[in-house]
Amino acid sequence: MDINEAQFLSSYSMEDYDRPSVTTDVVAFTVRSEEDESWRKDSKENRLSVLLIQRGEHPFLNHWALPGGFLRMDETLEECALREITEEAGVTPVSIMPVGTFSACDRDPRGRIISIAFTTIISEESARIMASDDAVDAKWFDVFYEQNEKGIHVLRLIGDSVTLEAELAIKNRQFGRTAFEINNNTGLAFDHAAILASALECLRDKAESFEAIFDFLPEKFTLTALQKVQETILNVSLLPANFRRKIADYVVETDEYTTGAGHRPAKLYRRKEGKNRANRLT
Repeated sequence: MDINEAQFLSSYSMEDYDRPSVTTDVVAFTVRSEEDESWRKDSKENRLSVLLIQRGEHPFLNHWALPGGFLRMDETLEECALREITEEAGVTPVSIMPVGTFSACDRDPRGRIISIAFTTIISEESARIMASDDAVDAKWFDVFYEQNEKGIHVLRLIGDSVTLEAELAIKNRQFGRTAFEINNNTGLAFDHAAILASALECLRDKAESFEAIFDFLPEKFTLTALQKVQETILNVSLLPANFRRKIADYVVETDEYTTGAGHRPAKLYRRKEGKNRANRLT
């Protein structure tokens, strides 16, 4: 007997099928400056840092983790990611970029939980952290990430009084994404070391062509801010003149300048029209 869609849906039950839980995790980076006294007082050393939350509940009680949480029935993945990082750390990104899906069956001891990860860059001025009720603490950790002579990727995160380390091997590379497996992990909850490494690889790939960097910056920005972010992500130094020549076709001057005591006003720029601003949420 043929039935119409309304009749089909009236007898359909989602309880008849397995329904894994879904979470989002956010790898939030910032670029912090610190005076390098080994050179001269006005010299600034830029450091790439990542935001971590110290868990206040089981599993992984007191371990450090990426901001994140469970998807609600009335929100999108992007809305969930933004809500979680805002609630847990008191910061709201300008935009977020998808990193990938993490679905290993044993990745969470609570049960079958799939995580969709995003990455973002928080401006140094906005990187003020306030931990929420379900987190003991929230801190920025400086990121050191390199491949050793054995081909192992070493991730070291250094906070004020704690150092977290992980060793990872590449599991596969597909469609511009790198997946990792964790060989050794100290202090990071769940599979967050693998998520963080994947986000770093993804961000470094995008940073080569400026596209991702524009999407993480405010609508109007200084060229120094743009250069600072790209240099720190790629772990390179660029001569300002060379950088400005490379970026000239991508930006347009505005009539505005930065304001604020203690700083020489700097010209503000915006991205040239016609360049896509994918995944921008404001």
